[in-house]
Amino acid sequence: MWYHRHMTKLPDPNFILLYVKEVATSVSFYTSLLGRAPVDASANFAMFALSSGVLLGLWARHDVEPAATAPAGSGEIGITLAGVEEVEAAHADWLGRGLTILQPPTKMDFGFTFVAGDPDGNRIRVFCPAA
Repeated sequence: MWYHRHMTKLPDPNFILLYVKEVATSVSFYTSLLGRAPVDASANFAMFALSSGVLLGLWARHDVEPAATAPAGSGEIGITLAGVEEVEAAHADWLGRGLTILQPPTKMDFGFTFVAGDPDGNRIRVFCPAA
């Protein structure tokens, strides 16, 4: 395999990019949710620097090249919390903010979780791993 012969290790991903219908709408949503403003913003793109070092980019779907063909919601952003109580508190907070909840708090094989949707239907999964 080319990869194994020419590279020793793939660097850890450090950038999440979501394709959105209206950047301004998504910037408002994520600014409120993250409690921080983007570090870069234009009509067709915005980027948030997260405390973990990961970058979250929002790119206007109509401006993406090559054109994006997958629908929103075909992937997830995952947020790990310490326990069930924290997941329930996040759910209550997000419900109170009017976020669309796609899956209410649920026990699953991997842990306790809920899923919310952003204005474009991209999924945000909050969970605590199973013990």
